[in-house]
Amino acid sequence: MPYATLDDLIERAGQDEILQVADRDQDDLADPAVIEAALAHADNTVNGYLAVRYAMPLSAVPPIVVTWAVSIARYHLHREGAPDYVVRDYKDALAALKDAARGLVAIPGADGVAPQQSAAGAVSVTGPEPVFSKDKLGGWL
Repeated sequence: MPYATLDDLIERAGQDEILQVADRDQDDLADPAVIEAALAHADNTVNGYLAVRYAMPLSAVPPIVVTWAVSIARYHLHREGAPDYVVRDYKDALAALKDAARGLVAIPGADGVAPQQSAAGAVSVTGPEPVFSKDKLGGWL
C-alpha cells in the first residue's frame, strides 16, 4: 500500500501542477507510470529512513507520513528543476525522516516495533580462540 496517492498529490499541488510535471506524452492526462514511479520512490525513501526504528512497511499510514511522501514524490516529479517551495518541502521531509530515524520524532500510530537498542557506548566482540598465546608460544616471548 503506497503512503501517498495521486489524490494526495493533487490535493497538495493542484491538478494543473500535476499535469504540468506528469504529462510526459502531452495528452492532457497525468501519466500513471510517471506518478507511480514518483510515489514508489517516495515510499522507498520513507522506508529507508524509518526502517531503523520501525518494522516496514507501515501498516497504518499516519497523516505526517503522507505529507512526507507527497513532498518527496512532488519533488521527483519536477525533473526540469523544482520551484524553491517544492525543494524546501522536500528538504523538510528528509530532515523530519532523519529525526524519526534518530528517535527525535515519533510516528503516531505506527504499528512497527522499534528495534532493540543496545546499551549506549557498549561494545561486544566475539571471535575464535587466539592462535598464539603465552602458553602456546612457550619460551619465544
